[in-house]
Amino acid sequence: MRLLCFQAKRFRWKSFSKTLPDVRDQEVEEEVEETLVVFIHAESADEASERRNSVLRPALKHIKWLANKRKLTNVVLHSFAHLGGEAAAPGFTEGLIEEIAQRLRSADYDVRLTPFGYFCEWDLSVYGDSLAKVWKEIH
Repeated sequence: MRLLCFQAKRFRWKSFSKTLPDVRDQEVEEEVEETLVVFIHAESADEASERRNSVLRPALKHIKWLANKRKLTNVVLHSFAHLGGEAAAPGFTEGLIEEIAQRLRSADYDVRLTPFGYFCEWDLSVYGDSLAKVWKEIH
């Protein structure tokens, strides 16, 4: 699993075009202020049952750690299958993102999801310090 995270002053997204034919049609436009934006790339190797939990727990820990560095309680999760490596199956990725969202919500984070299976238009305003832009590869 690969994560690209941004501590953002503001993140706005709008559905642009459907990339997976089996997902429901959606027109979405949302904006969140003071949020951690997490681009998630699940890899095919993550699909093995023994590996799923070994990437899920560190991913959650990393997201919480980075959000807490700036006392952010808002988190936006976005499936981004372009961070390198062989991408996992869409169904696996969507389920994994949903589980990450559920666990973060149970820890009192306000979590939003960009529409799965869509390219989106973004406006992203990121803080300037180095910790505001973090790449994490989880093995």
